[in-house]
Amino acid sequence: MKKYLEAIIVDDERLARNALKSLLVEIPEVRIVGEADNIKKTIRLVKTTNPDLIFLDIQLPGESGFELLDKIESDARIVFVTAYDEFALRAFEINALDYLLKPVSASRLRATIERLLLERKSDNRFSGQLSYDDNLFIILTNKHIFLKINTIVYISSSRDYTEIFLNDNRHGLTNKSMQEWEMRLPSRYFCRIHRSTIVNLNYILRIEEYFNNSFQVYLKGIEKPFTLSRRYAAAIRGYMG
Repeated sequence: MKKYLEAIIVDDERLARNALKSLLVEIPEVRIVGEADNIKKTIRLVKTTNPDLIFLDIQLPGESGFELLDKIESDARIVFVTAYDEFALRAFEINALDYLLKPVSASRLRATIERLLLERKSDNRFSGQLSYDDNLFIILTNKHIFLKINTIVYISSSRDYTEIFLNDNRHGLTNKSMQEWEMRLPSRYFCRIHRSTIVNLNYILRIEEYFNNSFQVYLKGIEKPFTLSRRYAAAIRGYMG
């Protein structure tokens, strides 16, 4: 693991970038490795720096910061930094680490970084790979249960938690992160199709083409389809024939 959290700042206003940099230099666990003022530059920057953390403005010239996420191959955590509060729900739906309103306070920024550091420490304590027939003893919405891995239909991010949906129509929240699920679930059976969704491949009914070169994934027993982002399309290509 890197000694520091390597971060990039994406904002079309130079003064805003400088203001955030002045706060981040006071946090020793963070090292700024680049900055950009539009999506095109950010894509190149992500490829060259492979950051752990992206501070991303939502309102960029001619584009939205949300458009970046399907255009990069990165597991960097996203912190939206914006003057507008109306996009917060959408930000957390795509598993953003945080949503900071300008002007950003030093204490609020420090709390965000500490949360990510705690998350990384937790990732280091993962108990190892699960098999498809394993039982996992977890807390699911305040109840201790034995969860049989092969009964999971899909997992979605829910702010600081993940929500598990089972094949008997039960569902509930757990404090395990998307990163932990992705690392521990058997990749032969489970695939991440979006920043906010992991599906059980055995429950896929069909995959249909959608607009803008994307796809929709239909699961058994689930009425609403899920979006398969371009970033994860290659991992599920065998089911797209």
